[in-house]
Parts: sequence; structure tokens; C-alpha cells
Amino acid sequence: QVNLAESGGGLVQAGGSLRLSCAASGIIFKINTMAWFRQAPGNQRELVAAVTSAGEINYADSVKGRFTASRDNAKKSVFLQMNSLKPEDTAVYICNVKHKSRFDPSERDFWGQGTQVTVSS
Repeated sequence: QVNLAESGGGLVQAGGSLRLSCAASGIIFKINTMAWFRQAPGNQRELVAAVTSAGEINYADSVKGRFTASRDNAKKSVFLQMNSLKPEDTAVYICNVKHKSRFDPSERDFWGQGTQVTVSS
């Protein structure tokens, strides 16, 4: 129903920056929250940043002050600017959207395939 295309991952040295992008497509009626999660090997998936439809943003404590999330509703996209990257930021970063269909009152989650971010020391 809703497809998510991510880009921007890669290899960067500690202290460097990357910008992740995620664009939603498909049968879209209303997107509520758009968010970035990440998962490193052996770790649980964790929320990195979430942006509500009203523009409210929540960040994980570990990235607060270094990462900036934003969204472009016209482009149905969410972005994650990552600065001052640390080796512990290494993970697969996964885009998430909470979507409401036109004829279904419930809200459903959709997930991207993930993009690898590797930070070397």
C-alpha cells in the first residue's frame, strides 16, 4: 500500500556528517508521524527521531544535539541530518511512517528496507 524509499547511507569517519532521505509513495491518504529508527547487530531497534504531522519532533537522548529530523509534506518525505557522527551510530537506519487509509479509520505502520550507516574511528 505504502512504499518507502531510503537513501543517503554510507561510510564516514567519526565527526563527519550524512543526510538520510526517505520518500513515501503508493496509495497514500494521510501520513501522520514520520520517523527514523536504527538497529545495530545484537541490539534492539530503537527510535532515533520522529516528526509528527504538526511538526513536533522527538529525538533519542543519544542523538540529541547532533541529529536533526525534518519533513516535507508536499514531497511526502522525511530527512535526517546527522552531524558529529560517532562509531556507536553505526547501524541500519530504517524509515517508518504511520499512515491512515481513506476508508480505514485505523493507523498502520509501514517500514522501509533500511540504509546502512557505518562510522569509522
